[in-house]
Amino acid sequence: MSSWGSAPGFSNANQPSQAPALPGFEHIRRFWDRDSQCWVAKVLPGEYYVTCANEGIGTVLGSCVSACIRDPQRGVGGINHFMLPEDSSNGRSSWLQPEVGLSTRYGSFAMEQLINDLLKLGARRDRLEVKLFGGGKILASMTDVGARNIAFIRNFVRVEGYRIAAENLGDIYPRRILYFPANGRVLLKRLRALESESIAIQERQYLGRLDTGPAKDDIELFE
Repeated sequence: MSSWGSAPGFSNANQPSQAPALPGFEHIRRFWDRDSQCWVAKVLPGEYYVTCANEGIGTVLGSCVSACIRDPQRGVGGINHFMLPEDSSNGRSSWLQPEVGLSTRYGSFAMEQLINDLLKLGARRDRLEVKLFGGGKILASMTDVGARNIAFIRNFVRVEGYRIAAENLGDIYPRRILYFPANGRVLLKRLRALESESIAIQERQYLGRLDTGPAKDDIELFE
């Protein structure tokens, strides 16, 4: 698949103009990818991105989970990227089984924000196509956050009654995905052991921020 995650391509004479980002998504980094011959938006942990343009959306997943969701008839779609199904505040999430976790941020917030933005653009719930990725146990020594994320997302989709068109969840490797909402295509690459360790280190740092920081600090830049 494309190597977009490590080295964005250079511009050329045949490169089409970049469609403007939808309001609220101007901060998301986008670049021209030579391999896929399209503009790609790079989504980081704690972010999500919605588009109605003919562009790709990419992210890298270790223990995290991304939902790729689109309305094929309306021509809108997007991705989220969440690290935890819940936070440590009081109360129980309506989306989580008691043995899985507590409260109502992170996974539930990421799903609700993405779906609500799609609905604002004219998508319909009964037409939404959902594809799920991530949740790997990338290092044996790490707590299996990925399994908790998988349990959350499967429960959320079941309770809401959405259709899962495809999924690639769990296992022991990180993933790089590139999603094309215009046609629903997803390119997936399993990353190497060395990359697993690097992603695991970044996830530990990110988890540390989630334990101590307020909600506004949920985004940690992975490069």
